[in-house]
Amino acid sequence: MSKLLHLWNSLSDDTVIRLRNESISLEGIGMIVSDDESFLLDLACAEITENVRLATKSVSRISSRCHDTKLRCFSRWFNVFADSGHDFQCWVLSDKGMEGRNKKMEKLVSGTATLCKQMEELSITENSLRKHCCVSIKEQKLIDLQQKLLWQKQEVKCLKENSLWSKSFDMVVSMLVRSVFTILQRVKLVFGLGHGYYPSSLPRSPSASATVYPTVNPNTYNFVSGPLKGGRKINFFESNSKLLKPPSSTLGASALSLHYANLIIVLEKMMNTPQLVGIEARDDLYSMLPSSIRSSLRARLKGVGFTASDPVLAGEWRVALGRILSWLSPLAHNMIKLQNERSLEHQNSLPRTNVLLLHTLFFANIDKTEAAITELLVGLNYIWRFEREMTAKVLFECS
Repeated sequence: MSKLLHLWNSLSDDTVIRLRNESISLEGIGMIVSDDESFLLDLACAEITENVRLATKSVSRISSRCHDTKLRCFSRWFNVFADSGHDFQCWVLSDKGMEGRNKKMEKLVSGTATLCKQMEELSITENSLRKHCCVSIKEQKLIDLQQKLLWQKQEVKCLKENSLWSKSFDMVVSMLVRSVFTILQRVKLVFGLGHGYYPSSLPRSPSASATVYPTVNPNTYNFVSGPLKGGRKINFFESNSKLLKPPSSTLGASALSLHYANLIIVLEKMMNTPQLVGIEARDDLYSMLPSSIRSSLRARLKGVGFTASDPVLAGEWRVALGRILSWLSPLAHNMIKLQNERSLEHQNSLPRTNVLLLHTLFFANIDKTEAAITELLVGLNYIWRFEREMTAKVLFECS
């Protein structure tokens, strides 16, 4: 439920306009991912659609326990709606209806989270009371614990009535089903994926956010229009998921995106305080480098002198490295954020960011990324040696 709320909020007018005007225009994306706006919007649409599909799988698992036969067949109706746009059950809500539904779901999410916390505290109090009953304690303390337990039980009882605890599968699944249908319809409107069918509850003319696609005729983008594959028509979700498979020339395909993100962050820290970087830290950094970067680094440093005493050159390197990190570092930090949010221990927690794969190093070109990292290493090498020589000079003069 919380993930569906997050999905809906990520499709608001402000968020989508920000995606078009700011997010896909980040300098780092243009430098090492792609400068093709249409392709980037395709990626954003495909990932959001994939998130809808994953949410749908969760809804399908619990819809089988409903009494309503229509809800039990939710998955089939949803696939029909995704491929054709036909909402036979009229499950798509208007924007106003969706906002009202979201308020109810927010209360249920909040109430259920509070209930879980209170039930844990109730369990602690019960254990504490059992423990104290086995030993001699002051009568007043025992009375206080018993009163606390009664109050917590009453609190839990009230919370159960206002949370998902007391709601039936049919009631909850009905809310989720209508939300999923409305969110998918919103995705189609926002990214211009309609194919001539719009339910009466939603406007035919696109809103400000629906004009996100950079084309006069959004239907000319057919990556979700169901091309033929081996004589059969590819369904909506299958054709979208193909876009999320990174090409062989990217870090995602090589499973190096997270490693390179950590490497870039280490370089960023070293750049901020080069005078504090010791020999061991340099060795640790070198051990993180893949063979391809080591090879290019050796080629760049071949013939470089052993002295680094030019303050002008050191200053120029600082400016150059700062410029590279200004566009490369955000992608690395986004990679870590996304990894943390999607890790196993956080999968059931509330989504916290609107970071998409295109905002990370996942689709970054390997050669371009490695060239930037090599440049950082060459510059950092000079700055590090310059700082050491200046420090040694000061110490020598003092002695």
